[in-house]
Amino acid sequence: MALKQNIMDQVKQAMKAGEKDRLKVLRMLTAAIKQREVDERKELGDVEVLGVIEKMVKQRRESIEQYTAGGREDLAEVERQEIDVLADFLPEPLSEAEIDALIDQAMTDTGASAMADMGKVMGQLKGPMQGRADMKQVSARVRARLG
Repeated sequence: MALKQNIMDQVKQAMKAGEKDRLKVLRMLTAAIKQREVDERKELGDVEVLGVIEKMVKQRRESIEQYTAGGREDLAEVERQEIDVLADFLPEPLSEAEIDALIDQAMTDTGASAMADMGKVMGQLKGPMQGRADMKQVSARVRARLG
């Protein structure tokens, strides 16, 4: 619950400081968290809140790609600024070497040797990498090693 409380504290600070753009993003985040709590009928812990933040960052990255392809750099820049605010709540990203080491460990632990084992490997990687690596890129790396 510490992460959710930190977000609420940041909302208060943004309100006091008059940071309208930051406040808008933080309010969207709190609304997404509350919506998920209502949907699941439970209070979210730090892991679930991280999942909400990751989903929002992923949505913004996809929007940036679309806006850039459509020649709307102004809208892409707004999305980048929103990612910067959301990234404050994500843990420190893993280095390339750390990602490779975790993939190696997961493949060893699961005995993965073929593409049929992809789900086992990704299932084991999800926990330690949550919020710290782009799972789409991790999936591509695992696929390359198994295929």
